Amino acid sequence: MKDIAAQLGVSVSSVSLVLNDRDAGRVNVDTAGRIRELARTFGYVPNQLARSLKSKQTQTIGLVSDRVATVPFSSAMLAGAQEAAWRHGYVLMLVDTGGNEDLQTPAVQSLLQRNVDGLIVAATYHRTVERPQVPMTTPVVLLDGRPDGDERSADFVVPDEERGAFDAVTHLVEAGHRRIGFCTVSAYPIADDLRTKGYRRALAAAGIPFDPDLVVTAVDAATADGITPARALLERPVSARPTAVFCFGDQIAMGFYQVARSLDLAIPTDLSIVGFDNQEFVAEALDPGLTTVQLPHRAMGDWAVERILAQIAQPTGSRPDPVGCRMHCPIVVRGSVAPPRDPP
Repeated sequence: MKDIAAQLGVSVSSVSLVLNDRDAGRVNVDTAGRIRELARTFGYVPNQLARSLKSKQTQTIGLVSDRVATVPFSSAMLAGAQEAAWRHGYVLMLVDTGGNEDLQTPAVQSLLQRNVDGLIVAATYHRTVERPQVPMTTPVVLLDGRPDGDERSADFVVPDEERGAFDAVTHLVEAGHRRIGFCTVSAYPIADDLRTKGYRRALAAAGIPFDPDLVVTAVDAATADGITPARALLERPVSARPTAVFCFGDQIAMGFYQVARSLDLAIPTDLSIVGFDNQEFVAEALDPGLTTVQLPHRAMGDWAVERILAQIAQPTGSRPDPVGCRMHCPIVVRGSVAPPRDPP
């Protein structure tokens, strides 16, 4: 500030007013413009740490994740959170534990030592998450996870898995299918349970009896894990084979594509398939493109930051009650669904 003041022949206090955006009506407009232009030439940026000593806020939100930063599938949550933070003049400070639970507490403590204004704990998939031990004055939001125990103990946002599955199966019903198979995945119990409920609820809503013989289970969600259950459904006689399949995830759906092709079943004329997740490099790469359900990761990241900021805006000692958000998962229609070849 002294350098700018000396070069322009103005007082240091005038430079201070301009650089802190408090110059309106106090510093000549032309002078203020010259000060700002010279500050840009010098590469001046405000010292946020110094400002935080007065405001008691660092304009920083901490985010602890377990592999979210390294798994492309869920990284959109970070993009959504970062965009929302930036939109409000905040910076997102990220620590990724790489799935190492022993690093969770040190990661949280490291962020708290840097006086973050709020904390987001992000999971790579919908599961229960232990709320970190932080001061009551620090807002906390769980991202893609729900509190372990009482859901009212923390703010959280998760995808509405049940509604997403309901919409996926309803889409197949509306195309004319009644023998609809379902491939579940045992590795993700919360999502599996909710998607199964959505599948069964859609059948019931359409007056289609639930047939357990049309449900198969994969041990995990990788493409290779979908091969065996796909064969179990598709190698049946035509009368016993489903005309459509709802898959737990897009990679499982890819396994069904492979098995269908090996059996000379054309998609979608012989077999319609709907996935879940809308993994960009899977759903769009398949031929035909996979109709699937979008996990709203970017919107969830945005919601988490907005919720943190809503808590920060509240007067000290009057935090709002925790809110749990189940975010809508829209269906993305591509080319993998058609009416059954021989409608019942």
